[in-house]
Amino acid sequence: MSWDWETITDSLGLIFIFAGALLCLTAAIGLLRFNDLLTRMHAATKPQVLGVLLVLGGVMLSKEGGLHIGMLILIGIFQMLTIPVGAHMVGRAGFRTGQVAPSDIHLGPSADHVDSALLEPGEPVVEDSDPEER
Repeated sequence: MSWDWETITDSLGLIFIFAGALLCLTAAIGLLRFNDLLTRMHAATKPQVLGVLLVLGGVMLSKEGGLHIGMLILIGIFQMLTIPVGAHMVGRAGFRTGQVAPSDIHLGPSADHVDSALLEPGEPVVEDSDPEER
């Protein structure tokens, strides 16, 4: 059996398309299974972007025309630009309408918080008496 370049690229394209479809399926299952907005938003964006890019890559490997490949690259770029922006807008709307509890949002260390490991030896640590007063 002789393996030519077209057979190899078609086989790789099939593997990419199958892997991308599997990731899109896991994103759909995550949308159905998860119960709050942030985890659903994560399930709808993270595997979906990679799944769509894998499907597009698989189709690129099986097509031969430059016009097809150029259009698939544009589709991939637009998907990578619009899906994260859409997720950001959904998360922001959910936070503003009260669907997301402020305690679920972790913004990282506060600018007011001083890590004692960063201080010079002998430098006093100034702590707030009540962080709720701010």
